[in-house]
Amino acid sequence: MTLTPILAALNPIAVHLGPIAVHWYGVIIATGVIIAVTLAVREGRRRGINPDDIYDMILWALPAALIAARLYYVVFQWGYYQQHPGEIIAIWDGGIAIYGSLIGAGLVVFFFCRSRFIPVWLMLDVAAPTVILGQAIGRWGNFMNQEAFGRITSLSFLQGLHLPDWIINQMLIEGAYRQPTYLYESTWDLLGFVVLMSLRHSPRLFKQGEVFLGYVMWYSFGRFFIEGMRTDSLMLLGTIRVSQLLSIVLFVGAAIIWVYRRRTQEPPADYLDGNPFRERVKSSN
Repeated sequence: MTLTPILAALNPIAVHLGPIAVHWYGVIIATGVIIAVTLAVREGRRRGINPDDIYDMILWALPAALIAARLYYVVFQWGYYQQHPGEIIAIWDGGIAIYGSLIGAGLVVFFFCRSRFIPVWLMLDVAAPTVILGQAIGRWGNFMNQEAFGRITSLSFLQGLHLPDWIINQMLIEGAYRQPTYLYESTWDLLGFVVLMSLRHSPRLFKQGEVFLGYVMWYSFGRFFIEGMRTDSLMLLGTIRVSQLLSIVLFVGAAIIWVYRRRTQEPPADYLDGNPFRERVKSSN
């Protein structure tokens, strides 16, 4: 087998604007957010949710998600950041936790929807497929930063995955080739997006809330196994991978909620029924 020549890693900085360095990490994350919001607005309009309500919610949810994602990461890496407090805000170098962002954004969605008389479950259903697509895109920011990688592997293994040379070369980290766990998760998330988008509009298949619960179960199931391959996991008590523990809790919790809601005397409305307060939606092109 012909070995791939070792090339320099890709530059994590996209462009310099004077003294400001714009990192690919931020560009990729922002791209994922823009695509996710665009798709959510389109679906929200179909389900009777005012686009202005979604935009207003995003203005609150994005900062909350970013802050919560960073806090989540810093808390479980406090031993390091206690010694380097100036790096706590350096999110452009990576170090934000997806589960933290979901917790922060989820709290905003709950309280915002309650204040605007929008069904919380419906809003979560509208957002879920776009969120997992945004996650799939965002993982490529980890690729550019050479983070979220797995254990040491061989060049022949990576070539056996039929990856292009530019990906293989980027997986040469600290003198050794690494498992591209960011790619595994991105692929899993993209497949989840396709599944949810393919099934979401099936008549009488989903009750309101079940698209979101399906997303939680799909993502947490894959994340549990992929997290076990990583070498940079956030740890609890030195031995427990935080994301694996949370994945188990979320998967089981979502399954229990799904079954419980189906067995209540007044089952939820169908997802396709949309917003019962749809008269509040302003006509918009």
